[in-house]
Amino acid sequence: MQDTSFAIHPGNKKSIDGVPYHDIGDLKHFTQINNTYSFVCEQGYVNIVFYRDEIARIVMNPFSAPTMESSFALVTEPEEIDVVVIESEQAVTLNSSKLSIKISRSPFRLAVYDENNRLLVEETARGMGYNEKKEVICYKDMKKDDHFYGFGEKTSFLDKRGEKMTMWNSDVYAPHNPEIDALYESIPFFITVRGGKAHGIFFDNTFKSVFDMKTETDVYSFSAEGGELDYYVMAGPTPKDVLTQYTTLTGRMQIPPKWALGYHQSRYSYETEAEVRELVQHFLDKEIPVDAIYLDIHYMDGYRVFTFDRDRFPNPEKLMKDLKEAGIHVVPIVDPGVKEDPEYPIYQEGINEDRFCKYIDGKIYHGDVWPGNSAFPDFMNSEVREWWGQKHKFYTDLGIEGIWNDMNEPAVFNETKTMDVKVMHNQDGTLKTHREMHNVYGFYMGEATYNGMKNLLNGNRPFLLTRAGYAGIQRYGAVWTGDNRSFWEHLQMAIPMCMNLGISGVPLTGPDVGGFAHDTTGELLARWTQFGTFTPYFRNHSAINTVRQEPWSFGEEIESTVKKYIQLRYVWLPHLYTLFNEASKTGVPVMRPLLMEYPDDQHTVNLSDQFLIGSNVIVAPITAPSTFHRVVYLPEGNWINYWTSERIAGSQHILVEADINTLPIFVKEGSILAHGSVKQSTEKAEENLQIHVYPSSSGQASYVLYEDDGKTFSYEQGEYLEKSIRCEFNEDRLEFEVKNQGNYQPEWKEWTLVIHDVEKDKQIFINGELATSEYLVDTEERTLIIKLDL
Repeated sequence: MQDTSFAIHPGNKKSIDGVPYHDIGDLKHFTQINNTYSFVCEQGYVNIVFYRDEIARIVMNPFSAPTMESSFALVTEPEEIDVVVIESEQAVTLNSSKLSIKISRSPFRLAVYDENNRLLVEETARGMGYNEKKEVICYKDMKKDDHFYGFGEKTSFLDKRGEKMTMWNSDVYAPHNPEIDALYESIPFFITVRGGKAHGIFFDNTFKSVFDMKTETDVYSFSAEGGELDYYVMAGPTPKDVLTQYTTLTGRMQIPPKWALGYHQSRYSYETEAEVRELVQHFLDKEIPVDAIYLDIHYMDGYRVFTFDRDRFPNPEKLMKDLKEAGIHVVPIVDPGVKEDPEYPIYQEGINEDRFCKYIDGKIYHGDVWPGNSAFPDFMNSEVREWWGQKHKFYTDLGIEGIWNDMNEPAVFNETKTMDVKVMHNQDGTLKTHREMHNVYGFYMGEATYNGMKNLLNGNRPFLLTRAGYAGIQRYGAVWTGDNRSFWEHLQMAIPMCMNLGISGVPLTGPDVGGFAHDTTGELLARWTQFGTFTPYFRNHSAINTVRQEPWSFGEEIESTVKKYIQLRYVWLPHLYTLFNEASKTGVPVMRPLLMEYPDDQHTVNLSDQFLIGSNVIVAPITAPSTFHRVVYLPEGNWINYWTSERIAGSQHILVEADINTLPIFVKEGSILAHGSVKQSTEKAEENLQIHVYPSSSGQASYVLYEDDGKTFSYEQGEYLEKSIRCEFNEDRLEFEVKNQGNYQPEWKEWTLVIHDVEKDKQIFINGELATSEYLVDTEERTLIIKLDL
């Protein structure tokens, strides 16, 4: 080749000296059209729009005026915001009531402040621009005490300072470890906590993007291979405020069906109807709760979606009916790849009705996945999504209410592991390359699946589990962390992974309990199940040719521990369900890092091995073999050991003993929590609703228990119960105020007030009246139990 003109091909030169990065340059002039402020610079164009007083959108295009198109993630339009514009020779400043954006003219640089003049985001030496590959990029000053959280599904520790992360949905079966950069989800959003205050940035660009908090010590950057530099700044000032602001932009999850929060059992694969029936019978005989059984790819006829293999599953209609009568749901896997088979109706329709992804010359793209050579629906097209959603009637006619989307990055068995980036997508008349749309392929599939199921279920809530997604995926599905392994290190890593997914707006998340690949051990399964009890999504899943890891797989001692914690999940379900209602309204996750509640506490900055459930329960799993103790950090306040009722002062690290049967749990003094009873599945009525109170010597506490039918969307029409409980703590008495709101009549007709650590002679007032009847005092446990009407 060197003997031809190729030797002087310009592409052989790796870079052009002196121009690796083009800065946007000086501001030339700006205009205002309606609510958009447009700035023309020497090498680029910038638009600024206030979406809320506390949320600003900044869009830069190096080559032309910004299009202001948004991705599928965005669900809101900008409000009418009063903005005050101040001009000087050096700067232009845009002021809302909550944000101030100062734009220096020469060169064009942005600095964003909150209403208290707190600096949020600043550009100094470098700002916005593009490189020789026409990749858009911006640089922000990184302060000494900046800590970064979110970024979706990433390995390693909680705080992402010092890391460089790529957003490119990838099927990664190789062991997940801190070196793995891109996994299945791409959520280009993060929260910065500095000095106890928080702000957020959402970079809404679907191309492959990179967040670099590593290369330099005082600068971070984010960039994308194409498109515009389109990002939102959120003012906070607390981490929870930022999440509420972010989910205002990208949407919030609806309350999941209650069965989705129970214990789920899966394996790759339960290969026959007989095996499924035997599995279910074990759960029933052993009285181990279970709400869902999963069917992996072996249930299908040659891995064709929307089919059953009638040799392996001769009567799926009766199987689904029998399991539903036992209170168990079935969740089948549905992948996007449609087998190339001219006799297969789904493939026939896809070809005849132009449903599949194609190259620009009209040739259909085919790739190798489980069924062999396969075509892929073009989910970017709304008609294709509607078609795909309607096909789920195959499942809903059998009584199925939950679907598991896998391989939807999309994964393809080739060197790139995915679809050719030259494939074109028809986004309702606009052609876009897969290079641009890759990261949202699974997101669009999730929308098609969820809304298709919702339309078919006659008012019942669907459940969707998805492996791939983008910002906003919380609107449609739960997310699990993919093909982890049965390593203690993967148990350790799952804790910050789930916390960062929660920080990224996804409340319903969890890992494969026990580990998917490799062989688990009894001890690992027990410890992982303890952790799984408090992950928002709770599923045991294992791979083909690995040892079995159902609850009874490792003898009676391990079975007893695993059963105890699966049962405990159901005891805690009323509280978890209440927290999911909160998440649906605020975006704040159920499982959250301590920094979310204690951002001023330096010990929470990178606390990656314990977490909060809600605002006042600390869970601290054991994550190492042959270990029966661990250090637990308790923040300010007094904390109560859930198991022993020991009261411990906070603001310290303590050493906690934890045998194989014990998961360290601590409840903050002054808390109120809801508990239920052990049951075989959530289909069984709740008979013993308890409100547990952990009094302090003074002050007050409040709690709003949420309940509805757990199945339908009738809560949107007022069919719910919010039981508001407020308690005033005094030395000689406790005064409760209880109010009900909503039209729902729960299954339980009475509820029990359980007051911990009290003396028998303490007076209890409820809505101003002294409680005198149906007292039960447990002197050993130091609890006072009062039964009350609804």
